[in-house]
Amino acid sequence: MSIEPGVRPDDAAPEAEAGRPDTGPDRTPPRPSTGAALRALVLRLHFYAGILIAPFIAVAAATGLVYAFSPTLEQVAYRDVLQVAAGGERLPLQEQIDAAAEAYPEGTLDAVRPADEPDQSTGVLFTKPDDDGKRMSVFVDPYTAEVLGRYDSYGSSGSLPMRTWLAELHKDLHLGDPGRIYSELAASWMWVIAAGGLVLWLTRGRRNRRPRKVLLPEGGGTRGRRRTLSWHGAVGTWAVLGLLALSATGLSWSNLAGANIGSMREAFGWQTPSLEASSGGHEGHGDSGGGHGDGHAEHAAHGGVGPDEVLASAQAAGIDGPVEVAFPGAERATYTVAETSRRWSADQDQVAVDPADGRVVEELRFEDYPLMAKVTKWGIAAHMGLLFGLANQIALAALALAALTLIVLGYRMWWQRRPTKAGRSTAFGRPVPRGALTRLDWTARIVVALVAVAVGVFLPLFGISLLAFLAVDTVLGLRHRTKAKREQQRKEEGLPLGA
Repeated sequence: MSIEPGVRPDDAAPEAEAGRPDTGPDRTPPRPSTGAALRALVLRLHFYAGILIAPFIAVAAATGLVYAFSPTLEQVAYRDVLQVAAGGERLPLQEQIDAAAEAYPEGTLDAVRPADEPDQSTGVLFTKPDDDGKRMSVFVDPYTAEVLGRYDSYGSSGSLPMRTWLAELHKDLHLGDPGRIYSELAASWMWVIAAGGLVLWLTRGRRNRRPRKVLLPEGGGTRGRRRTLSWHGAVGTWAVLGLLALSATGLSWSNLAGANIGSMREAFGWQTPSLEASSGGHEGHGDSGGGHGDGHAEHAAHGGVGPDEVLASAQAAGIDGPVEVAFPGAERATYTVAETSRRWSADQDQVAVDPADGRVVEELRFEDYPLMAKVTKWGIAAHMGLLFGLANQIALAALALAALTLIVLGYRMWWQRRPTKAGRSTAFGRPVPRGALTRLDWTARIVVALVAVAVGVFLPLFGISLLAFLAVDTVLGLRHRTKAKREQQRKEEGLPLGA
């Protein structure tokens, strides 16, 4: 009777009983139940994926552990440009923008993020001549128009260099597109490993399915593999929902799977809507490609409105809190004023404002987003540690530590399965026996194959790596059978084994 790694014989009893051969003289061993065979298949997949993919997940967890606190660290590291001494009346936005443009004349004015708190600076954003997806943020004291400093910023959250560096470390180890393979591979398998582990933990022997034995590790005199398994299962149960969420949101950023997720969202109407009035050309409203203030200067020369009037119109339409005022230009026909807070319960409303007369010509309310578009926004904000502030960041750090703990415990169980006979104490632990798939009936095999193909097509790196695992396992299986036949033949011929 084969025993699962770290499980006592009585824990494996249902599967063992299902697979126990009948000892009658004229009877063949009965086929194990479909449930038992599927569990054995999940166990084998969990074992090999855990051994081979865990290093990638460990790197993602370690880099994510540091990245989790990057929003808070950013506020501390850049407080000299993000914070000002509160007092007096704020200067008009236009004066602050002019001061930033004078300090950074080579940039093209793109947007402004007015100070939202009394001790907060204003950020004026310029596109860079060597556009690489980043913008230049020039920080201005809203009370004096003093330029406090300038830094590259990235993305809709406006992350500054340190947070951007940590994000790229987590995403691709600063290796570019080749480095993104590691993070996508980790995200593609993490949900499989986490969900499979939960299934294995919940389907142990009946007496081990009580809530306390599921949620808490065994105490008392429990030792060895069983104790390691109890910690592995309990920690995994507490962390599984968070790990599944991290896997899903991580995949949405990936190269290959991310494209498929985008296509699925489009097919089901789950895309994030956008303002229609702000897209396309708008005759007479200038082109932002000519200099730091060209677009706005042309509007003003023809009686257009400036950022102060635009902000006032947006606030009258209910846009409040932290906002970004994006200027019209080559890619925007109107001013766009969008709420930028990613905190829970904060809306992310947007309005388009006509640059000629300051009228709000279109509104886009977060409450009108499709549910899945909202879930995507919330999920990504949570993954970035923005949704619930410091509490969110602590939860992310806890998940990263849980993932690292599960990996260490998993490898420890593998080590504890190693042979301990003389001369083999340093050998690897025994793998989970193969043959689980062949113990399924044909209907179950076809369903398993179809599911594997569907998931592999949707998550290409999962599919490619699964095929690689199957190829290696097939070769090893053929080698093992060939060796076994050779040993059997030598035994029959009376020759010494292994010679």
